[in-house]
Amino acid sequence: MHILVCIKQVPDTKIIKIDPKTNTLDRRGVPAILNPYDTHAVEEAVRLRKRYGGKVSVISMGPPQAVAAIKKCVEIGADAGYLITDRAFAGADTLATSYALSKGIERIQKEEPIDLVICGKMAIDGDTGQVGPGIARRLGVPPLTNVKKVEEIDLKMNKIKVHRKLEDGYEVLQSSIPCLLTVEKDINEVPYSPLPNMIRAARFQPQVWTVNDLENVNREQLGLKGSPTVVGKMFSPPKPEGGKRIEGTPDQQVKQLVEVLFQEKRELFVKGGA
Repeated sequence: MHILVCIKQVPDTKIIKIDPKTNTLDRRGVPAILNPYDTHAVEEAVRLRKRYGGKVSVISMGPPQAVAAIKKCVEIGADAGYLITDRAFAGADTLATSYALSKGIERIQKEEPIDLVICGKMAIDGDTGQVGPGIARRLGVPPLTNVKKVEEIDLKMNKIKVHRKLEDGYEVLQSSIPCLLTVEKDINEVPYSPLPNMIRAARFQPQVWTVNDLENVNREQLGLKGSPTVVGKMFSPPKPEGGKRIEGTPDQQVKQLVEVLFQEKRELFVKGGA
């Protein structure tokens, strides 16, 4: 079984800042990391390889330094890595990104058939969750989103059964394969990498392709040209105000609390127009 994982290198949002003049992410001095959801996607692919045999490959679209993210995937246990990098991909939104990745996947598919594509649920620098389903649509395979558990894969019947996370529980779905999964973080726990994997990752060099290495590419669907969405403004949400402390005797506290509740009710009444 050949499993392909789509991964992305992202800025560490724990220390990210926003440029107040341009309303864009200020990436200066911010370290780049493997998208956390993608880390769990790679780990799940490695676990499935252990259960069913086969090979795990990863693919990423990004700048040349995204090689570091692919090396991290090899450290987790991936067997092969591909990076598509070109100025033609710059400024891509989720639509253009899914198009570029699908063309990279088609190139890999010609060399070695792919049984399962796995993506993280979303990238932490965008939080859209659109790229995975977009890739599935372009490849013409079923998308199974928000997967929290892969229960079983039947390679003879070409079937997969998964648990899909819902707000109030989960549902069990069965699909034909090939298909595409987007996975939650709680699908697994990522352990520390063994030393042989770390040594292999340090020496590993992925296959690097430019747009000229991909076939039947419509350049009008790449990068900014192929991106119908733009970010109009980006800002940090205001910090919540501190609570009001009610003091005094129990009777005084009850009286103050009732006054606060009535005041909030009056404000809601005026704002709501009821």
